Amino acid sequence: MDTKRDTGDQYEDLALEHLKRNGLKLIKRNHLCKGGEIDLVMLDGTTLALIEVRFRRNRSHGGAAASVTATKRRRITIAARHLIQSQKELQRYRARFDLVAIEMDDHQQPKVDWIKGAFTLL
Repeated sequence: MDTKRDTGDQYEDLALEHLKRNGLKLIKRNHLCKGGEIDLVMLDGTTLALIEVRFRRNRSHGGAAASVTATKRRRITIAARHLIQSQKELQRYRARFDLVAIEMDDHQQPKVDWIKGAFTLL
C-alpha cells in the first residue's frame, strides 16, 4: 500500500521528467528548512525555478493549482529565502516560482500542467 509520501514522490518524479524534457536542469530536490519546503529547485536557462508540485485525483475541491494556499506560498517563500541565503552561488540568478499541477484526466491518466511564474514572494 502506497503512503502519501510515496504518491508524492511518484508525481514529483513525473514533474521532474516533464521539466527536464523542457530543458530545465535539476539543482536540488526537496529543499527543507524550518518552516518550509521546495519540491524542486531547477535552472531554466539563467533563471532559478523554485517549483511546487501538486497532485489531485479530481477537481472536486478546485484541482491541483487551487490547492496552493497563501499558507503554502508563505512556506515556500521561507524555504526559498533559506536556500538562497545558504547557497550563495544561487544569488546570481533571478528566481521565479513555478507550479506543476498534475491531475487525472477522464481516462485516469496524469495530465501535467507547468505554470511558470505561478506566484510571487510573500
